[in-house]
Amino acid sequence: MGRLAEMQRKLLEQMMGPEAMGVSNANLHWSDEKVCRNFLCGTCPHTLFTNTKMDLGACPKSHTERLKTEFLAAREANPSDPLFARFQTEYESNIFAFVDECDRRIRAAHRRLEKTPEENAKTTNLMREIAEIELAIQGGTEKIETLGEQGKVEESMREMAAIEALKSEKADKERELQQLTDTSGASGHQKLRVCDVCGAYLSVLDSDRRLADHFGGKMHLGYHELRNMLIKFKEDRDKRKMGPPSSVPSGDGAAAAGGPPRGGERGEYRSSRDEYRERDRGYADRGYSSRHE
Repeated sequence: MGRLAEMQRKLLEQMMGPEAMGVSNANLHWSDEKVCRNFLCGTCPHTLFTNTKMDLGACPKSHTERLKTEFLAAREANPSDPLFARFQTEYESNIFAFVDECDRRIRAAHRRLEKTPEENAKTTNLMREIAEIELAIQGGTEKIETLGEQGKVEESMREMAAIEALKSEKADKERELQQLTDTSGASGHQKLRVCDVCGAYLSVLDSDRRLADHFGGKMHLGYHELRNMLIKFKEDRDKRKMGPPSSVPSGDGAAAAGGPPRGGERGEYRSSRDEYRERDRGYADRGYSSRHE
């Protein structure tokens, strides 16, 4: 009960502010260590996954709208202050670490769905046996043709019966191989796959409604938002590297005034930009964006 009460208190404090809750830290300044810098700069991951499998609980630091408003006003008034750059760097690092941990779980989930060494060995043996049976059938067919040309009908009939038995054995092996392919690995008969955005297990047998519930679910949307943040961070860094927009219409003065980089620098910028655009398109191609944006 104590933990539940603490979580409720934190939630109310986030919504109403510490002043309304009568908390002693009502006079906090936005630069205080007790204030959540993720919240000040944008989004705190603690608020994205409430009541999901990834619920982080209430953020241990203060989420107060008054402090956020003061922070944004101060940053707008003095954007060159290195303190704001340090806050932003810390924020980006926190978001990256959170997404990186999700990617680690995704890689581990993919490994769990792979076949075991025993399953791989059985698959290899079945494929070898099927190939050997196929060779035996081809050899028997050639032998039947030879026996037929020689007029040895009875021997030809016996060989034909042997070939039919080989074909039946081959069909059994092929069914066994297909069953092993369908049910091997941790995925079992459900044919599981891993969502590349949030790491949840999905089944290829899921209905459209079930998939829609997943892609529109809070956990998936939360990780999708965090990944889009990383893309935005990268684009903003690229823009800062390019410098401010040039007021010179053309000529060498444009480059001198901070215009787009030339030569190799321009190619590097385009490569980086295209990489992130391609990554974002990849989410859309897999149906992630279209379902909830």
